[in-house]
Amino acid sequence: MGRYRPPTPRGSNYITPEGEIALREELHQLWKVERPTVTHSVHEAAKNGDRSENGDYIYGKKRLREIDSRVRFLTMRLDDLTVVDQAPKQQDKIFFGAWVTLVDEAKELQCYRIVGPDEFNLRENKLSMDSPLAKALLGKCLDDEISFQSPSGLKILLVHAIHY
Repeated sequence: MGRYRPPTPRGSNYITPEGEIALREELHQLWKVERPTVTHSVHEAAKNGDRSENGDYIYGKKRLREIDSRVRFLTMRLDDLTVVDQAPKQQDKIFFGAWVTLVDEAKELQCYRIVGPDEFNLRENKLSMDSPLAKALLGKCLDDEISFQSPSGLKILLVHAIHY
């Protein structure tokens, strides 16, 4: 059996303005700040002679490959993304960028923002639009009941509030 793994499906191409800024800042940090520093340290380590046993050189070259790979990904991804910077005309429905407050079966409130796959972060309550919950929410209105399959089983939630 080989090691081949099919490529992961690409996420949606939408992003919020804040998400685009964060990706551009990461790209700038990697390309203009971190890469020149690592390049300089690799250059200095190469002056020390035998490169096969030089940990600074080996680690630096590995880090340069990681930086270049991430820079290549970010550059291509930023070219493909569509920035959604306007609220929809129908603000009573759930669309990309909406803050949604949900009520679960135990009457507890949960608040999420629906964002693109490049910026989701559950610690900040940012939910990827490609997730099962967000897919179930998109297009729903206030007081709609939604059900979706979570890893712990079928969940039923009520849309309590929507704002942009």
